[in-house]
Amino acid sequence: MDRKQRIAVVVGVCAAVATVVGFGAYAFNDDEDGGGSGSAAEGEDSEGEGPLSAEEVTATAGAFLDAWAAGDTAAASRLTDEPDAARLGLATLTENDAVTALATTAAEPLDASVPFDVAAEITHEEEIHAFAYESLLTVVRDEDGTPVVDWAPAVLHPALAEGQTLQIGPGGELPPIEVLANDGEVLTADEFPGLVPLLDELRERYAEASGSDPGGAVRITDAEGEPVEVLLELSEPVAGTVPTTLDRTIQQAAEAAVAETERGSVVAVRPSTGEILAVANARSDGPDIALEGSYAPGSTFKIVTASLLMEQGLADPGAAHPCPQYFEHGGWEFQNLNEFEIENGTFTDSFAASCNTAFISQAPELADEDLGDHARKYFGLGLEWQVGATSMDGRIPPESQAQMAAQLIGQGAVRMNPLTMASVSATVKNGSFLQPYLVPTDFAERQLVGTEGPLPAAEQLRGLMRHTATAGTAAEAMSGLGGDIGAKTGSAEVDGQEKPNAWFTGYRDDLAVAAVVPDSGHGGEFAGPVVADVLRAAP
Repeated sequence: MDRKQRIAVVVGVCAAVATVVGFGAYAFNDDEDGGGSGSAAEGEDSEGEGPLSAEEVTATAGAFLDAWAAGDTAAASRLTDEPDAARLGLATLTENDAVTALATTAAEPLDASVPFDVAAEITHEEEIHAFAYESLLTVVRDEDGTPVVDWAPAVLHPALAEGQTLQIGPGGELPPIEVLANDGEVLTADEFPGLVPLLDELRERYAEASGSDPGGAVRITDAEGEPVEVLLELSEPVAGTVPTTLDRTIQQAAEAAVAETERGSVVAVRPSTGEILAVANARSDGPDIALEGSYAPGSTFKIVTASLLMEQGLADPGAAHPCPQYFEHGGWEFQNLNEFEIENGTFTDSFAASCNTAFISQAPELADEDLGDHARKYFGLGLEWQVGATSMDGRIPPESQAQMAAQLIGQGAVRMNPLTMASVSATVKNGSFLQPYLVPTDFAERQLVGTEGPLPAAEQLRGLMRHTATAGTAAEAMSGLGGDIGAKTGSAEVDGQEKPNAWFTGYRDDLAVAAVVPDSGHGGEFAGPVVADVLRAAP
């Protein structure tokens, strides 16, 4: 914060003082007075003891006020009993370019106290603002008996309390900024509480680009710099705008869907463009799990694994594929939910039933880095996305042995969130990765990341997800939805957590959605209805 922002003055013009005493200039010369504090008032008690005389009070107050008005903060502060604190306080008026004129006028002393007026001019945006106020100072004897001003913040301005300061600068911590939906309507926290963390970030991130102007104000701030009271508005704030891709209808559906959960989060993406159409978190006072969460995605990640296995010739939708009760790899024995198995089944059957061992059984054929490489190359996961807001864009670090096998079913060190898993479904539906984005690039210029080309076996993946949505673990949640649909369920186990995190991702026509409901249960039961409600809202 520069000096212009540190200054402040008071609103309004005070009533005229009945009797005014003109002091003239009380000069100070450190060489002559040895650099000590105090005035050179005639009639001063030779021992610096006893009650203050009227001359001592008048001379000390006058010297202090004249030095202050002349901009000699150092000299004025030496005439107080707290020079360091006084210098900091007085500097708000004497060392700020916005204060272009400053005068002080004292009234007749009242015993050891002296009422005085401050009249100043503040130049803000080439306009001059006059202001005046009256205050009061008291003269006391310092420890060595020298008459000095008893410093307190109220000397600078009577409304100041200890720990508070006066400031001239922007009218608030952030200028007024309106975040807009894709139809140009304002998105408010009252209407969309699930957007609270995101709206706050967008206002702060795009304060300058939004074209907003916080205006100018004279205000009192507390020790943390937070506004306490606006004393004078120097210029009216001008609201800025930040456009987004959020769709009000889809957002309303997302808000309503997560409101039925305790901690659920959901994201909706348009597959054909990458536009983020909805972001909702059940808890407006918590972190933005929808975009920034970092959770194991469970079996929803089998979409990515299935893509890898088909690319490497290790799986084919219509071919026989093993789904035993158990499979051991790296010293760990993996099993399916309720220890089920599928005899003489196809890979489509295993995918639709979310068979863990069907995927883990291929671990011996894979290199440690294969899954992460494939995810980055074709799904954009783990790259640095330029969404326009803070986001966690997926993590699939290389693992080996049992941990690598666990990653194949979305466990281990794999980390995703509703944004990344909505993008996975969008990539399958579109046939290639388009980086999701929230703020248009023509407003905030940046380079969206891309991948190496179309998604291999995209049509086969759509078939797997379609079968899962109509006859597999996602069928109940997706029941009644028409159009081109596909989905995948997931339930991610978490150490020390009684229930798994419920996951669900799917698409319907040109809308892809993913949701997580932490510590709830099976994905189809708890996250599935959230996704289905959002998909249902699409025209």
